[in-house]
Amino acid sequence: MAREDVEFSAQGTTLRGWFYPAEGSAGGEAPCVVLQHGFAAVKEMFLDRYAEVFAAAGLNCLVYDHPGFGASDAVPGTPRQEVDPWQQIRFIQHAITYAQSRPDVDAERIGLWGSSYGGGNAYVTAAIDRRVKAIVGQVPAISGSQHFRELVRIDNWAAMDAMFAAERQAIAGGAEPTLIPVVAEDPTAVAALPTADSYQWFSEVSAQRAPAWRNEVTLLTMEYFRGYEPAKYLPLISPTPLLMVVAPNDRLAAGELAAAAYETARAPKKLQLVDGGHFDAYTGPGFDISSGAARDWFVEHLLTKS
Repeated sequence: MAREDVEFSAQGTTLRGWFYPAEGSAGGEAPCVVLQHGFAAVKEMFLDRYAEVFAAAGLNCLVYDHPGFGASDAVPGTPRQEVDPWQQIRFIQHAITYAQSRPDVDAERIGLWGSSYGGGNAYVTAAIDRRVKAIVGQVPAISGSQHFRELVRIDNWAAMDAMFAAERQAIAGGAEPTLIPVVAEDPTAVAALPTADSYQWFSEVSAQRAPAWRNEVTLLTMEYFRGYEPAKYLPLISPTPLLMVVAPNDRLAAGELAAAAYETARAPKKLQLVDGGHFDAYTGPGFDISSGAARDWFVEHLLTKS
């Protein structure tokens, strides 16, 4: 499927990605789905496959890398490899603006798709930006504080508080940000995502699909992560139609938290379950389920004008 390399600028920086034209649109206006990835991930990590499924159903797709990751530039004054959720949310809004500016996009029919941390970003954006007319968030980040408790041993909490405070002082004094691995083979080593399935997925997928991916994030990424509570915004998404794709056996972004948080959202909404763990949504039968459910949701709510 043909795709276009694109870039758009905002806040003094340039983000880069791909635009997939809707099949059958013949150059006319069609709805557009904006896709953004999860924690420290880049667009080559399967976002092209989702975009292909959506485009084949008649939906334009804009795929891009978050600021400071992959092909995108960092925002001036901020480091690369820093996962700042509120910065990412602002750039989702800039991506929507870029999509709306294109002559081949129907500016009134914008969908938003996000996975993992990007699922949480999508929930917040849909709650605060009414340009979003349909939303899908899969294997989503729900509560940074709760995920932090599950991923970081309790005897390390006080030490991490001290590290965050010292890091802020060092940066204020002109030091370069401290970097930590996203994943590590040793489950007891310091890493942002200290689970065996995270190490396996990022290692294998980066080797196969994204060789330029960097296995590092800033230390303050973890402080931002701990304070991020996207589930608080779920009740505010309505009346925008919400599809939540959840893996009940997800141990990275706690599937049971996502299922419970779904109950707080208001209609219109739908819950789609995917067998397996966090990363099973991207490949094999899990991909067919997650991409198919998202495609059908966007077709239902974007392709038919009200």
